[in-house]
Amino acid sequence: MSGKRIATLPKMDGGVARRMWRVLEPFHAVTYFSDESRQAFNDAGLRGFWMGYFAGRAAPMGPVGPGVVTATFYGFRHSMVARALPDAWTFATVTDVLTARLRGVDRALRRLLGDGVHSPEIAEAAGLSRAAAEAADRAGRPLYAANADLPWPAEAHLVLWQATTLLREHRGDGHVVALAAAGLDGCESHVSMAATGGLGRDVLQSNRGWTDEEWDAAVRRLQARGWLDEAGNVTDAGNAGRREIERRTDELALEPWNALGDDKADRLAELASPIVQRLVDSGGFPVPNPIGVPSS
Repeated sequence: MSGKRIATLPKMDGGVARRMWRVLEPFHAVTYFSDESRQAFNDAGLRGFWMGYFAGRAAPMGPVGPGVVTATFYGFRHSMVARALPDAWTFATVTDVLTARLRGVDRALRRLLGDGVHSPEIAEAAGLSRAAAEAADRAGRPLYAANADLPWPAEAHLVLWQATTLLREHRGDGHVVALAAAGLDGCESHVSMAATGGLGRDVLQSNRGWTDEEWDAAVRRLQARGWLDEAGNVTDAGNAGRREIERRTDELALEPWNALGDDKADRLAELASPIVQRLVDSGGFPVPNPIGVPSS
């Protein structure tokens, strides 16, 4: 044997990865939308929501510039990112931003969950989610890999948060691969999403920085490709293309769940669902929102 890793087909159906994403993603979302998180970024010296978002999410990669973030976040107009980076690093160091990120999440979860942060359910969910998050491979996953290099916090509710962050970035890295493989650029990815019934143009365009001219040009490119009709409505080919992107995204997100196994994944979903519902019911983040996380 050469020792070369042999690729195998996923053991689980991709629906498992999608289900776990929908269950766990809102736990991560407090990072950007809770009052405590936004205040922590402001206290660190960052200016406004988007500087906090770009610097807070990118900080595990170091003091990167707008090019790296445009590439790894994928759907944002480069000039929008460039309004926040690299200026953010003149207001706060990477260490400052990472400290603020964890502090804000800690305060938000303590307010939203109360004594629940000390519950055995949180502790068990933290252990299961960490086992899943640590099972993934870093190769080709820049945001996941950067977060995987960070130290783990001690408190169970923060372990659960860090694990959900790793899992959502692992999935996001794979989604970028699926979009690029499908030949969609950043603007086209959102135009096609809006056309197939995701978040609307009114939310996506302004919160990704695309101009009317750029959005309309992306519509024309998708019309030429056969994904949109003359009226801008999605065609059968467009629906099929988006379904394939989502199928491939789910498939690429399976590695942590294959490692955890069906029974433990089911147990994690059972534990996390009421915790996340409490966050939603407590107003932990708005739905819809500029990032587009699922509500549950």
